[in-house]
Amino acid sequence: MADVEAESSTQPEAMEEENPLFSNLDLFLFTLIAGLIIYWFMSRKKAEPIPEFKNWGTLSELKEERFLPGQPCTWNIVVFYGSQTGTGEEFANRLSKDAQRYGMKGMAADPEEYDMSELSRLAEIGNSLAIFCMATYGEGDPTDNAQDFYDWLQETDGELDGVNYTVFALGNKTYEHYNAMGAYVDKRLEELGAKRVFDLGMGDDDGNLEEDFVTWREQFWPAMCEHFGVEASGEDSSIRQYELKEHNDINMNKVYTGELGRLKSFETQKPPFDAKNPFLAPVTVNRKLNKAGDRHLMLHFLDEMVYESGDHVAVYPTNDTAIVNRLGQILGVDLDSVISLNNLDEESNKKHPFPCPTTYRTALTHYLDIIHPPRTNVLYELAQYATDPKDQENMRKMASSAPEGKALYQSFVLEDNRNILAILEDLPSLRPPIDHLCELMPRLQARYYSIASSSKVHPNSIHICAVLVEYTTKTGRLTKGVATTWLKNKLVADNGHKSTVPMYIRKSQFRLPFKASNPVIMVGPGTGIAPFMGFIQERGWLKEQGKEVGETVLYCGCRHKKEDYLYQEELEEAEKMGVITKLNVAFSRDQEQKVYVQHLLRTNKEDLWRQIHTDNAHIYICGDARNMARDVQTAFYEIAEELGGMTRTQATDYIKKLMTKGRYSQDVWS
Repeated sequence: MADVEAESSTQPEAMEEENPLFSNLDLFLFTLIAGLIIYWFMSRKKAEPIPEFKNWGTLSELKEERFLPGQPCTWNIVVFYGSQTGTGEEFANRLSKDAQRYGMKGMAADPEEYDMSELSRLAEIGNSLAIFCMATYGEGDPTDNAQDFYDWLQETDGELDGVNYTVFALGNKTYEHYNAMGAYVDKRLEELGAKRVFDLGMGDDDGNLEEDFVTWREQFWPAMCEHFGVEASGEDSSIRQYELKEHNDINMNKVYTGELGRLKSFETQKPPFDAKNPFLAPVTVNRKLNKAGDRHLMLHFLDEMVYESGDHVAVYPTNDTAIVNRLGQILGVDLDSVISLNNLDEESNKKHPFPCPTTYRTALTHYLDIIHPPRTNVLYELAQYATDPKDQENMRKMASSAPEGKALYQSFVLEDNRNILAILEDLPSLRPPIDHLCELMPRLQARYYSIASSSKVHPNSIHICAVLVEYTTKTGRLTKGVATTWLKNKLVADNGHKSTVPMYIRKSQFRLPFKASNPVIMVGPGTGIAPFMGFIQERGWLKEQGKEVGETVLYCGCRHKKEDYLYQEELEEAEKMGVITKLNVAFSRDQEQKVYVQHLLRTNKEDLWRQIHTDNAHIYICGDARNMARDVQTAFYEIAEELGGMTRTQATDYIKKLMTKGRYSQDVWS
């Protein structure tokens, strides 16, 4: 201590004489710290970039070299798609691939991933053509990925002179606004100066959408060749878009295992959550709703997502492992082989048909639709692998637009409901390479459900109401719904382990009136009651807050009161507490004469007309579009005719005005 004290006692004196900026100790410590920092930066392992499965670009890239690098381009084709369930995207891919058969070059493009204000630049490319495969979603709305394009079309006053285009619309005649989006795009592009080079195609999913598309397509290509003076030089052979790469020695941390976008996104969840980045929601409840009967109606609770009453939840199911294993067995492949399918066109913005690298097992389980009957283009491409000439002939015939071929496809594939496994089992000479099969199969799509709860009452829980889909086909095969079977098996274990569901919230226009004092009339038989459970919960919550709440009237239905009366206890309690003003339930098969919700509407016509015409009630319909929604709408026409003194034309206009004002809303499916 003496030495230390002596040293310190002389220090101030030295500082006064020399006044140095740092002492020796300071310099030593500074050098040591700096060295440690440099060592850390130099020696630390750089984080490896995590691959991300994405597909994006700008329209300014669509120059001639983008289609035929280093060669003069005779015709450039871009096929934009608006797709909610994948069909529009599938048709766009088929059309872009067709171009190769005609000696041309094309690409499918998602309008969400391009700056569509640059659409006019296509006019700078010689002999170019924009094709739009546009689906209509909901009540005449654009699909999610076409929303920005739709907004731009509405707002822009730009000129599209010199842009050649045609449109194929995808819709369903059972809906009020049949093919509204496709028709709007077709009309609006012409208004902006673009040139329609082929008539608008109208595809009806209530009939035979595939047949509508094939018929339009077979008329379209010859007309295009004539219009642009191009010879049809394509051969009648299969054209591969992707080449197989097998990975024999790869770090498995770089292999996709079911993620839709970012690799390892299910391990490290990062918002925002959407179609390309779903949230893994824990399942906290899975219970059967019906008391008896041969059907299985179920309720699931999913935790931890923000939503509003009336929204939809999209879930990403997986295919049945038994079907996946059987496909691997019948094709004689190791399903756990790690592979990539790489686009042969290096300039294409779509590098892979699904996230790669991955295994065949993952692709068939998570990414590919192997349950729906395959479309005609798949049969055409696979026909070359059939060793029996008769099988090969029939498969190609089914892919043609000839009446005999259409009839064969209708009976063998659609009516008999054969998926790809059933076709392989029933055509033993057909054994295609699994990589080509994976290239051709469409992507497995999300399933949408109306949320059956209110965020005001259940802020951290989403309720799903669904009916298990199971039926036996004409060939004697038991077919199970992909999503409902998968949901049924999402059990909550006794040890507290929770299954998870990849999901995201899709915002809806199906909303309660802004003024709670407005009456609401809800019509939802079967699982169509789902969104109304949320509405009822919310109206009850508003009453508890002391708000003035108008009449809340529900029309629902089921087959038998003692078997499948969904939410019976909750509904009867809500009526008892005055949350539901009047509960009307149609038990369709509890008596000799069937009774449906539309019959109950007619029975209560005086009250309904007062609520609608005098009290400004809002009407909500949820359920089957093909029959129920149409019959209910007819019942409202008849009430307006009888009690409003209107003709059928006037009654129709009256209901349409309610729709325009947002007082007649539908959440229906076919």
